[in-house]
Amino acid sequence: MNYVIACVTFFNAGGKEVCVKARGRAISTAVDTIELLRRAFVKDLGVKEIRLGTEELMREGRKSNVSTIEITVAKSETK
Repeated sequence: MNYVIACVTFFNAGGKEVCVKARGRAISTAVDTIELLRRAFVKDLGVKEIRLGTEELMREGRKSNVSTIEITVAKSETK
């Protein structure tokens, strides 16, 4: 919920778009954040872009691949 509030605050301050980034197990939190934002808090919000990727990390001396996601959402222009 802290991420949702941060995004709402950004939009209320006049921001037009937000990019939420996550990797590994936090990906589900990023998706939940965007869905809550779209469904409950900012009605005129649309998904602009979703980027998926993989990062290679060194853990305990071994290489490990970790999935990443970047979700960019933007407010629709209303007249």
